[in-house]
Amino acid sequence: MTHDHHEPVLRPTPRQTEAALSPPPGRTGGDLVVETLRGLGATTVFGLPGQHALALFDAVGRSDLRLIGLRTEGNAGFAADAYGRITGEAAPLLLSTGPGALASLPALQEAAAASAPVVAISSQVPTAGLGGGRRGHLHELRDQTASFRDVVKSVHPVRSQSQIPSALAAAWESALTAPHGPVWVEIPEDVLLAETVLPEVTGIDATPRELAPRPELTALAAHWLETAVRPVIIAGGGVVRSDAAGKLRQLAERLNAPVVTTFGGKGAFPWNHPLSLQSWLEDRHMTDFLEDADVLLVVGSGLGELSSNYHTFLPGGRVVQIEADLGKLESNHPALGIHADARLALQALLETVGERPDPYAPARVRLVLDEIGARLAGQDLELEQSLLASIRSALPPRSPSFWDMTVLGYWAWSAFDAGHPGLMHSAQGAGGLGYAFPAALGAAVAEPGTPVLAVSGDGGAMYSVAELATARQHGLDVTWLVVDDGGYGILRAYMSDAFGAATGTELTGPDFVALAESFGVPAVRTTPQGLAGDLGKALAAPGPSVVVLPAAPRMFAPTHL
Repeated sequence: MTHDHHEPVLRPTPRQTEAALSPPPGRTGGDLVVETLRGLGATTVFGLPGQHALALFDAVGRSDLRLIGLRTEGNAGFAADAYGRITGEAAPLLLSTGPGALASLPALQEAAAASAPVVAISSQVPTAGLGGGRRGHLHELRDQTASFRDVVKSVHPVRSQSQIPSALAAAWESALTAPHGPVWVEIPEDVLLAETVLPEVTGIDATPRELAPRPELTALAAHWLETAVRPVIIAGGGVVRSDAAGKLRQLAERLNAPVVTTFGGKGAFPWNHPLSLQSWLEDRHMTDFLEDADVLLVVGSGLGELSSNYHTFLPGGRVVQIEADLGKLESNHPALGIHADARLALQALLETVGERPDPYAPARVRLVLDEIGARLAGQDLELEQSLLASIRSALPPRSPSFWDMTVLGYWAWSAFDAGHPGLMHSAQGAGGLGYAFPAALGAAVAEPGTPVLAVSGDGGAMYSVAELATARQHGLDVTWLVVDDGGYGILRAYMSDAFGAATGTELTGPDFVALAESFGVPAVRTTPQGLAGDLGKALAAPGPSVVVLPAAPRMFAPTHL
């Protein structure tokens, strides 16, 4: 006869269970931020510490997040912007209260205008000092969030530790939902500093929402395009951001529709394709061609000032506008407005639209480009065209380039072959100076081992010289081309043309070669004839380098006046 024998079950006491689930000691609100960022997939953060944000930076220092510390908050914002553009991921930007936070505004404006996903996380004065009571805390603002509300896509104030994971997840989702954009999270110093009793953040989800088109709108658009006589496509930055260049090409070839890309949409369509009008939007011949279209498909662009030849473009036919930013739908021209992500909308059109034979479309494209070429040929612009050709020949095919608001950058908008989608970026979204070099550093962090080019004028370069230290500290593969014309060249030309004389445009500058070398960054002074060779050598060498070109390029004559 056998007997079942049951061992007694030893269950943990409530006190033991609580002890097992209790977080390790020494964790703070800053750790909750870091744990949430890691849970959302972040591997790299940008920024620089300040007094109220020290607990956050302490937590970063104890984590496996990579911190790229730049020398100013604005430059850190430009680097995060580029990291977001290159990777398509949200880029965390860590800031301190007041002056540090406010210094990031120009970069956040650029990220907003260019739809770059940046998650700015700023400290704030201690909770007791909130509400505009003017307690006199260091860095205190009456309403810090108000300074950012009209710049960023969304704001997410935090007032307690338990709010941190959800606020960051909501911000993350907002930044990565089309249209991408910068978002603002604000956490008081005492919330970051205090030890937390909350468990470690292990499960966090922030899936971006898909923005699909309404089928009745894409069906009508497909009918218009299929039956059009002279359809034309304008491809904007939304095509690049949504990774829709392949679908755009399919649609253009099926419709035999010529394609022009906006300056933000560079690379969205192959430069030398028989249907490619390239990017010559600042030209009256192109404006006339677009106005002659009986159906104009605008994908991922709001047709703003630069894309409309300074608002001189007046469409003569029907307009279909696909745009993820609701505020840009029909903001400049009446249209069949389709509020959607470019990729999803182009896919819907491809599922509906039929073949539209047109053997004459390539000839019409060649005619427009020949007219533009003839206009330029009469303006003595060989220097400018040769400089762009030299840069293109020196730049490896898969290398990104970043262009400041400088004469050569303005040329590049129209005349530079980006090569592939997402490889050419400029500050034309907000139009501020100092973007190119710090942005290029962010791109080099995003794609280690890939040479990156930055192009600045001497005026814009002075906004960014401190970041030579950052480039050297992190060994980033960025070559910085500084075109030195002794001042703000484009403003000199604008003022001279408009007022007969220029004021405040002449600048005393440094010896950029000696300055770079003082940071331990190799540098060379070049000539227009030697540019391709010197730039190619610099790009091929690992680590940062500077190439200085003393030259005074001119702009081509405007056609919108």
